[in-house]
Amino acid sequence: MADDTSIFVGAGDSDQHLLLKYGNRHGLIAGATGTGKTVTLQTLAEGFAAYGVPVFMADVKGDLSGVSQAGGDNPRAIERARQLEIDGYKGRAFPTIYWDLFGDKGHPVRTTVSEIGPVLMARLLQLNATQEGVLNIVFKVADEQGLLILDFKDLQAVLQWTAENAGTLTTKYGNVSKQTVGIIQRALLTLEQQGGERFFGEPALDLKDMIAVDASGVGTINVLAADKLMESPKLYSTFLLWLLSELFQIMPEVGDVDKPKFVFFFDEAHLLFDDAPKALLDKIEQVVRLIRSKGVGIYFISQNPLDIPESVLGQLGNRVQHALRAFTPKDQKAVRTAAETFRPNKKFSAAEAIVELGVGEALVSFLDAKGVPTPVERCFIAPPQGRIGPVTDAERAAVIKASPLAGKYEQEIDRESAYEVLMGRATGGQLSPEEQPPATPSTGQRRRGQYDAPPPIQPPPAPSGPWGRAPAPPPPPVQDRPKPEPRLREAQPAPVPSSPVPRTPASRSDTITTTIVKSAARTATNIAVREASKAIFGSGRNSGVLGQILRGALGGIIK
Repeated sequence: MADDTSIFVGAGDSDQHLLLKYGNRHGLIAGATGTGKTVTLQTLAEGFAAYGVPVFMADVKGDLSGVSQAGGDNPRAIERARQLEIDGYKGRAFPTIYWDLFGDKGHPVRTTVSEIGPVLMARLLQLNATQEGVLNIVFKVADEQGLLILDFKDLQAVLQWTAENAGTLTTKYGNVSKQTVGIIQRALLTLEQQGGERFFGEPALDLKDMIAVDASGVGTINVLAADKLMESPKLYSTFLLWLLSELFQIMPEVGDVDKPKFVFFFDEAHLLFDDAPKALLDKIEQVVRLIRSKGVGIYFISQNPLDIPESVLGQLGNRVQHALRAFTPKDQKAVRTAAETFRPNKKFSAAEAIVELGVGEALVSFLDAKGVPTPVERCFIAPPQGRIGPVTDAERAAVIKASPLAGKYEQEIDRESAYEVLMGRATGGQLSPEEQPPATPSTGQRRRGQYDAPPPIQPPPAPSGPWGRAPAPPPPPVQDRPKPEPRLREAQPAPVPSSPVPRTPASRSDTITTTIVKSAARTATNIAVREASKAIFGSGRNSGVLGQILRGALGGIIK
């Protein structure tokens, strides 16, 4: 592909082109509401698709869905084409696949809780550092035990087990409090009430279905219906961030290519960075910086360039800046910042031009053939060929029905995972009468209770781990043995374990007189023993008989 293969974006004093070979150097489309950002997005998306590059974009307002229908009949589009001298301008329908997290306006989009991971799940649930730490422990224990956390009920079941075994887990993984688990459970309940549980489950989205071209080589435009999703901004931003991270994981390294392998348009980009912790911002910056070598281009769409962190903004080589309104000091700062991000043009002041731009007019700067940003130019944006505006319900239904993915994601699958495993262990693995397996016929083995075979020796109980008892080992193979001779005597009953004989209290039948006599005898005996001891061993200065004998013996030795 030649170096001059490019997308025609607009024209002013000169034509403005975005070179395809630098399409993966990322970009920014910024501007106030109603200045033409959506039309610019559609023009770029159609340009990439026309050259066989698959595209993904979120349809926040519902007016990007018209890309599946031929346009060319919009009076403003016709006038702009005439103004830019676009010969033979006509409408064109592009291959489109509609997606919807809720499954109402497109193919359902699902992923598993395990694929989302604890970091994004903590952001989605708006957890603090302590609560995120406990959530990491939950994922760690589930991984060690081979438990699949696929949907909401799996995560809730594992959290419930964690709370019940908090004391045991604390000694191994650190402090796990029931109160923290309760907070996470309440956050899950809130997300479930917002419809977030429909995002988790199977079949999970296969990103290869998005990275596709049609039979004629035109790239597929994937449109996510996000008008309802925007009611849950955290869910919207978390889904798109997960999509970016998955693209980073599955796409191979390709280096510098003639055109991107996939282009990702991130509308309302400020939602991605609002209240994001530093660790997450560092991850986003890493993905944006490294995903370029995988042939993926990321284009952020936002009202204000200040919505994008500087570490990310510096990675965006292609810029389209629509009008900004400088009504407040903050707005004036945004205008200056936007103007300073462009390479200056001696012909005009970018800061003054930004507030003077009309609808469909923008300041643009793209990378030239050497990869250097061109000086900022003022131009009119070229009109898209697809319909400008939404499709009707009937048109959308027809596109979904004719989609090559029709029927692949519509039916939800609920296979055995953490919830079923933990519930089975909690009930002892017992089955209901309807689930009981059919009885197997006898194979000639001696059964317990027969007179001619002793009861089988029960194996010791299997060691139990933190998730319950380990599965019992398979029974040893049965070997042919000679039939034992029949016993003539009757089977003896099993011995009954003897119980300890209870102690009987001491008899209290002695009379008062007998008790007094016994007490007096004990006293007399004690006195006699004491006096005899004094006579033998002595008391005080009186050394007694034994002392006199010792003194005599010692005196004789000395003489």
